[in-house]
Amino acid sequence: MKRAYIGGEWVETDRLLKVINPYDDSLVAEVALCGEAEIERAIALAYESLEEVRQLAPYQRADALIKVRDGITARSEEFAQTLSKENGKTIAESRLEVARAAATFDIAAGEATRISGEIMELGINAMGAGRRGMVRRYPIGVVSAIAPFNFPLNLAIHKIAPAMAAGCPVLLKPASKTPLSSLMMAEEIEKSGWPKKAFSLLPSDRKSGQMLVEDERIKLLSFTGSPEVGWQMKRDAGKKKVVLELGGNAGLIIDRDVRDWDWLIQRAVLGAFYQCGQVCISVQRIFVHEEVMGEFRSRFKAAAEALKAGDPLATETTLGPIINGSNRDRLQKWIADALVSGAQLVTGNSLADVGGGNTLNATVLEAADRDSQVVCEEAFGPVVTLFPVRSMEEAFQLANDSRYGLQCGIFTNDFNTVMKAMDVLEVGGVIHNDVPSFRVDSMPYGGVKDSGLGREGVRYAMEDMLEHRVLVHHVP
Repeated sequence: MKRAYIGGEWVETDRLLKVINPYDDSLVAEVALCGEAEIERAIALAYESLEEVRQLAPYQRADALIKVRDGITARSEEFAQTLSKENGKTIAESRLEVARAAATFDIAAGEATRISGEIMELGINAMGAGRRGMVRRYPIGVVSAIAPFNFPLNLAIHKIAPAMAAGCPVLLKPASKTPLSSLMMAEEIEKSGWPKKAFSLLPSDRKSGQMLVEDERIKLLSFTGSPEVGWQMKRDAGKKKVVLELGGNAGLIIDRDVRDWDWLIQRAVLGAFYQCGQVCISVQRIFVHEEVMGEFRSRFKAAAEALKAGDPLATETTLGPIINGSNRDRLQKWIADALVSGAQLVTGNSLADVGGGNTLNATVLEAADRDSQVVCEEAFGPVVTLFPVRSMEEAFQLANDSRYGLQCGIFTNDFNTVMKAMDVLEVGGVIHNDVPSFRVDSMPYGGVKDSGLGREGVRYAMEDMLEHRVLVHHVP
């Protein structure tokens, strides 16, 4: 049994959480499941640690982050194997996530030493004459982090590493489907020199985890998950700050001036079917200029059909399973409903015959009703819908026709079209000549509308974890 980690101690509990391999439904491990007593202890210890953590010098916070980075790097293959077993992503995808996890700690180590303030001349009018201001930023307090199953390591780190860099104690609730890689990360944090009471990792159910949302000793909640859950958490969170990274049905826009078909198709297939489409910035809706739709459709179909489903731990596998049977069934129903409503099947819509029952072949639909769930909701699976457009203006309008607004990709060689896209697309990020799934861990990342509130990306996440304090000095 894997134990929970509470304020520097590995703890057993009287309830267990079973971690199931999404590929073959086999038992991977059993994990201690925390209840209200364990979470209360973790919150109390984190609150007790506030002064100790605030006293850490920037270089000490950076040193701890570097040690965690190095620990993950040294165990990179072990982390990757664990990710593939608990999450179902291919081993290549898992190795990339581990590399990004180490990079995120590395970025945070640098940012820990760059927390700056400013000196202000306040004599801008007669009221401020003879006074200067000094502005510094201080840690907000205890941070609670609730992570999703699709990137159980790196998306947890996008909450933990900024909190450590800012000097905040942090409590992590991993997704109940994927706690193992986070528990391995806790082992590295334990060895890093970070104050023991200032970090806990708490596998728990939603009822007990609600304490991490509501408790007033916590000053910031950072949640990644579904919009329905996230916005309810915001309502329940009381006075604390809330950062939400929620869902999307990302659009990809393709202009008629395509020059490099190989690059476009390679990126479009990766963006749509990477991690079996279980990415909040996965390509879900593709808007293609009608002059090149025929060429795009045939090339995209062939590339989608070339993906190889199978055991995620096999190096030749390029399409892993959906996280579990209930999500597989939901997506198949959405596809069936779209077909009944008039959508045309380009390819896919079948279970892969690979031994694991949760692997759905890459599915491409065309002419789907824009009100169908597979278009307007977050599919979170290997399905894409194609739409011909007569102009980029029409593409922008259709891309914006969504309650989500996370990221959008656009392939065009017209600079004015790129600038227009940035101005009019209602999203948190526009990705030029690439897919909306592109992300570097230092960039600001987040959405508008139902896609969330606030930004991640280490430095941008830290802005919410630091509070400004001004000293006004009266010069005699």
